Parts: sequence; C-alpha cells; structure tokens
Amino acid sequence: MTNRMQLSAIVTDLRIGLSLATVLPLGPSTPVGDGDIARAGWTLPVAGLLIGLLSAAMYAIAHAFGLTPGPAAMLALASAIIVTGALHEDGLADTADGLGGGTRARKLEIMRDSRIGSFGVCALILSLGLRWSALAAIAAPGSVLIALLLAHVAGRAGMPLFMALVPPARTDGLSAGAGRPAGPNAAIALGLGAITLAVGFGPGKTILAVILLAFIGLLIAWLAIRQLGGQTGDILGCYEQVAETAILLMAASLFHRAS
Repeated sequence: MTNRMQLSAIVTDLRIGLSLATVLPLGPSTPVGDGDIARAGWTLPVAGLLIGLLSAAMYAIAHAFGLTPGPAAMLALASAIIVTGALHEDGLADTADGLGGGTRARKLEIMRDSRIGSFGVCALILSLGLRWSALAAIAAPGSVLIALLLAHVAGRAGMPLFMALVPPARTDGLSAGAGRPAGPNAAIALGLGAITLAVGFGPGKTILAVILLAFIGLLIAWLAIRQLGGQTGDILGCYEQVAETAILLMAASLFHRAS
C-alpha cells in the first residue's frame, strides 16, 4: 500500500469514527459498509480527544465570564452531550432499564424501546451528578481540561477491545453490523488511552486507572453476557459512561489532593 493510500485509509477511518461518536458532519462521502466501523474502532479515543477539547473549551469560556465551577461544569457537560447527540447517555439509560427487566428477550426488547423508565432516569441522574460534582470539585480550568481529556479518551479506548471480546447479543442492530475489531485496531486504541493517562496522571496512577477501567469492562461484560447473551450498542454506551465517570472521579480525587 502506498503512502497516499495509507493516508487516505487513515482519514477515512477518522471520519467514520468521528461521525459515529459525534453529530458533527464529518462522515465519509461513501456509505459505511459492514466491518468499516470495526476497522475504524481505533479512532474512538481520537474522537474522545475532540469531544474533551470542546467540553473543556466551554468550561474555560464560562469561567472567563465569571461563572463559578458549578454552572461552568454543567455547561461543559451539556456541550459534550450536544456534540455526541447524547449517544452514550442513551445507552446508559437503555441498559439500566433493560437489565432491570425479566427474560433475556424482554430485556432486549426494553433496550430497543425509545421510552425511558425509572432505572434509566436514576442512572442518568447518578451519572450526570457524579460527573458534574467531579468537575466542580476540580474547579481550575487547566485541571478540568486535563480531566476531561483523560475521561473522554480513556473512556473510549477500551471500546474496540470490548467489541472484539464480547459477542453481539443480537444478529441485527448497530453492534452486530459494526463487526468485531481486529487485535491491532484494539491495541492501538488501548495504546492511545494509556499514553493519554500516563501524560495526565503519571505512570504510577496510570496503572491504577487501567486496573479500574479493566474492572469496569469485566463487570459490564459479565452482566451483558449473563443477562443478554452478549453486548449491544447500548451496552457499549453504558461502558463508556461508567468509564468516563470513573476517570473524572479519580481525577477529582488526585487533583484535589495536589492543590
């Protein structure tokens, strides 16, 4: 493959990843086929980098206009929700509702229902509340920038590996159509996440963060396989939300102690 073809393939993957993770009009000009999403899975941390930057920029603007950390943190969260189209929040809510259902078939049916139930509402309240309180506790715009970048990059870095190891619960739907990323693609995504964590937390704390994220992934994978027979797009969104929240809470604890 020539350098030009390699560059074109990378750009196409980036456009697929960004169009999947955000509502920004950056998708490829040609339709996305089977397996394209799996191949482009390594770009999800890159999409997280962009989302984190936009969210941090909103926080910095709010801070510059004199807003206290509380409202500024809420605006930062709102900007990330808008730019992602609440994709992962929807997955978290649907997963919470589905796992609270009855049989496997009923759980999957609930997760496809566009309506939100009490479990989904509670999950969203907890997720938003924890993320908001973490950002408000960090407060300083520079530290908030680091925390948001870590959370959005690392929160998506494990998604390709999750897709590769946990089989789809359905024969149709986003997850089944996306395919299962190859080992090298998953490794690149994990590497990007690890490098970002190492830069933000330092080597020692990065090990703790990786262990935490691995535990989250294993727990959600176990629940998905046990209750649904595998993963869905909603399960992936749930994984991202829990991982993102965990990294923000870890950042709030570490940065607060350092201040």
